[in-house]
Amino acid sequence: MPVIAPHYSTAGRLALEVHSDRAALGRAAARAVAAHLHGVIARQGEARVIFACAPSQDEFLAALVDPAHCGVALDWSRITAFHMDDYVGLSGEHPQSFRHYLRQHLLQHVAVGRFHPLPAEEPDAAAVASRYSMLLREKPIDLICMGIGENGHIAFNDPPVADFADSQLVKVVELDHACRQQQVNDGCFPTLAAVPRHAFTLTVTVFRQARRLSIHVPGPRKAAAVRATVEGPVSTACPASILRLHAEATLYIDTAAASQLSA
Repeated sequence: MPVIAPHYSTAGRLALEVHSDRAALGRAAARAVAAHLHGVIARQGEARVIFACAPSQDEFLAALVDPAHCGVALDWSRITAFHMDDYVGLSGEHPQSFRHYLRQHLLQHVAVGRFHPLPAEEPDAAAVASRYSMLLREKPIDLICMGIGENGHIAFNDPPVADFADSQLVKVVELDHACRQQQVNDGCFPTLAAVPRHAFTLTVTVFRQARRLSIHVPGPRKAAAVRATVEGPVSTACPASILRLHAEATLYIDTAAASQLSA
């Protein structure tokens, strides 16, 4: 099979890279993220990073924790890690918990300096959101490694609840049908009925305030969301469209996710 060279473009202020497949996308994003974090740590001694937890991030995280792929030996002890969402009521040991995902794909492979879990099983949701918001506010977020949902969501900011000027940093939201169906499509839950209806999420404000965004979106089921993100209006109908206004953001997609773009 011939190797397809990456394609580079822009959409608004958003940089766009199209790669041949998921593996190539993951390696390219990991190399760029590792180089960026290496520079941030050299300048300021530490980095604060938020990670998405979803199958779309598998190849990226696998490359990021392997210096042979990312090309830079990161000092992970200088990195403070956060995650951006989790299902209300699930413990960190639950196999569908995003804390469980992050342990499997990142934290078991590298020794971060500090990890701040989002304790979604605690009964006082308002207190959980308040405490996590305080952690996020301590210092700027240097980087968010993220995806885009099939309905255009970022984190769990689905179209019905997304707010581009949210006064909160963390909140509990009700997941819409398309978002819950995606969890079944991704193989995370066996049926729609098994998918929780509520989740904690970082709000759109967190993404807008972060210094840099690395966005990883592979696969044909994301093609419509990629088209809406890149070519549609900036609107909460596709929450990811706000990414076009971010000053330092790169969207990495594969040819399948790019299949509905006009150019």
